[in-house]
Amino acid sequence: MFRKIISVALSAIICTCIFSACSQNTDNGGTQAGNNTQTVKEIRYLNFKPEIAEVYERISDAYEKETGIRLIVETAASGTYESTLTARMATDEAPDIFQINGPIGYASWSDYCADLSDTELYKHLKDKSLAITSGGKVYGIPYVVEGYGIICNKKILDAYFALPDKKTDVRSVDEITNFSAFKAVVEDMQANREKLGISGVFASTSLKTGEDWRWHTHLMNIPVTLEFLDKNIDLTGEGYKEIDFRYAQNFKNIFDLYINNSVTDKKQLGTVDVTASMAEFALGKCAMVQNGNWGASQILGVTGNKVAAEDIIFLPIYMGIDGEEKTGICIGTENFICINSKASSANQKAAADFLYWLFSSETGKKYVTEELGFISPFDTFAENEVPDDPLAREVVRWLNKDDIENIPWNFTVFPSTGYKDSLGTALLKYAQGTLSWDEVKKIAVDEWKNEFGA
Repeated sequence: MFRKIISVALSAIICTCIFSACSQNTDNGGTQAGNNTQTVKEIRYLNFKPEIAEVYERISDAYEKETGIRLIVETAASGTYESTLTARMATDEAPDIFQINGPIGYASWSDYCADLSDTELYKHLKDKSLAITSGGKVYGIPYVVEGYGIICNKKILDAYFALPDKKTDVRSVDEITNFSAFKAVVEDMQANREKLGISGVFASTSLKTGEDWRWHTHLMNIPVTLEFLDKNIDLTGEGYKEIDFRYAQNFKNIFDLYINNSVTDKKQLGTVDVTASMAEFALGKCAMVQNGNWGASQILGVTGNKVAAEDIIFLPIYMGIDGEEKTGICIGTENFICINSKASSANQKAAADFLYWLFSSETGKKYVTEELGFISPFDTFAENEVPDDPLAREVVRWLNKDDIENIPWNFTVFPSTGYKDSLGTALLKYAQGTLSWDEVKKIAVDEWKNEFGA
C-alpha cells in the first residue's frame, strides 16, 4: 500500500514541474513540428539561475558549433523570474524554453506548457512520477534532482556495530530499514557515546528562527506528502489547501529521537544554526545529521574535518510508517523545464532537440555534470556521471534502487514563510517543554488553513 501511495504521490508532485513539446514523436527525440528544424536558426531560453548564466553561454557556443542553431540565453535577475517571464511572454522575444517550480507554477503557466509526452527526453526520465502531468499528458520535466535524508558517518556506525556489549542485534547499516530498528540503534549509541567518542548521536537540531527549515519544511514534507497520497490530492487543484496532519505522531517519533539524542540539550536548540550543526558532524562530534546532498561541501570543507568522503552515506528518515522498509530518501526538485506551446511548431521541435542534446550527448552531459553540477534524473547518464561528491553519488544510488520508492518533494505547495516560522516556533517551544504536542499539531493544521483561506 505504501508503494502505491508513494507512486501516486510522485505522479502528483511531478505534475508540478514539467517539460513541454509538440504532440508527435520524431526519430531524433524531438517533437514533430511538420517543419525541418534546420529552418530554425535560433531558439530562446529564459534561465532561472544567475550563478550559471556563463555556463549556458558556453553551452550555447558548443551547440551552435555542432548544429548551427544558436541558443539565445536570457537570465532573469535574482528574485525576478516570474515577473521577467510574464513580461517576455507578451513579446516577440518570448522564450521557447522556460522553467516552473512545481504544481503551483504549472497552474500559473499551463496555457504555455506544451505536451512533452512523446519527447525523447521524457522517455529517458528514470522516475516518470517526478514529471508534472495533467490529463495523462506531460507538461514539465525535472532536469535536476536533489535529495535529503539522514546523513551518517559510516565509520562511527561500524564502530557501534562492533561493540561487544551493544544491546541491539543490528550488525550493519543495511539492517536498519524501519523506525523501530533505527530508534533502538540510536538510543543504544547514545548510551555508548563515550565509547564511540561522540557527544551525541545527532547533530544539534537547529531551531533558531530562520535556521529551522530542515524541520518545518523538509521534515514536514514527509507526513504532508503521505497525507496527500492518502487523499489522492491533485497538487494543481485546491485540495492541498487543508491538512489534517494525520501523521503527526510519526513526525513526533523522529523529532523526539533527534532532540533527545543530540549534541546539544534540547532546551538550548534555539541558539544553534545549521552551519554549527554541520560542523559538529564534520568534526566527529556526532554520527548523524538530517540534511541534503548540498551539505557535502559543508562537511568536507570544514577546517579540521574528520569524516572521510567514503564514510558519508544517506539513510531514509524513518518515522514508523507502515511499509517504510521499502521507502527511500526524499528526492525531488523545484526545477522543471517546459517548452512554450505558443512558439511555432518548428521552434518547439528545435527546443526539444536541444534539451535532448544537452542531457544525452557527450558534450552536453559533460557540461551538465562538470559545470552545471546537476544530478541528472535521466538514464542517459551512467552512475559515475555525477558531480564529484559523496552525497551526490548517494542520491544516484537511492534513485537507482529498483525495490525502493523514494519520497517526492511536495513542499513547493506549502504556505508562506509566515506559516513555516509559526511551526518552527511551536517546535522550539515543544522542545523547551513549554508547548504540548497537541498544541503543535493544532498550530500546524489551523495556520495552514488560515494561510490559504480554506
